[in-house]
Formats: sequence, C-alpha cells, structure tokens
Amino acid sequence: QIQLVESGGGLVQAGDSLRLSCIIHGGAISHYTMGWFRQAPGKERECVARISWGAGMRYVPNSVKGRFTIYRDDEKNTVYLQMTNLEPEDTAVYHCAASDVAFKDDPASYKYWGQGTQVTVSS
Repeated sequence: QIQLVESGGGLVQAGDSLRLSCIIHGGAISHYTMGWFRQAPGKERECVARISWGAGMRYVPNSVKGRFTIYRDDEKNTVYLQMTNLEPEDTAVYHCAASDVAFKDDPASYKYWGQGTQVTVSS
C-alpha cells in the first residue's frame, strides 16, 4: 500500500522561501507521476507542480512559474516543492499525490494522497 507523508509547512512572511517534502512509502517514487496540489478555503484544488515518472519531466503552471520548483530524490524516495518569494495568496493546505496512469493536472488522475501540510504566508 502506497503512503505519502508531507512535511515542511509553516508560517512565513511574504518574500520568504519554504521547502516542502513528501516521502513515499510502499513504492518507488520514480515509478509515479508526483504532483503537488494546494487548496485554499473556498477554492478548488490546484496543481502547482508535477514531475513525471522515469526521466522526471517537470511542469509548473504560469501562476507559480519562476517561484516554485519541483524535484525528486530517488534514493530518498522523496519529492520536494521549493517555494520562493512567497505571497499571501500562496496560503493553502499543500498535498502531494501520486499517479500511476497519467501526467496531468487533474486531481482525479492521482490515486494516492498525503494528509497535507499547511502553508501560511503573512503580509
């Protein structure tokens, strides 16, 4: 059974950086597309970064491009989300997720989810 555990959230000030980590248990991370999603109160869940299985093709949407980076450490079975120049609008619960079927933004494509970690950015 695949289990994802996130860490690294917290309260920061605007302009600060933060790195989120997600370790996968029960499987090899290189076998899954890994995605980072966020959900703020009253808003839909949004994919902010994803990295494909195997070669690790990466994608981030324009909304966070230049500020968010996703990368993977296969030896540690961990995927990271490096966030820089954080803005109050980045405040949300951040989840990592794993998909074994597709390289997409659609949350429905992801079968396994972590419990989430809160990121709060104060102005």
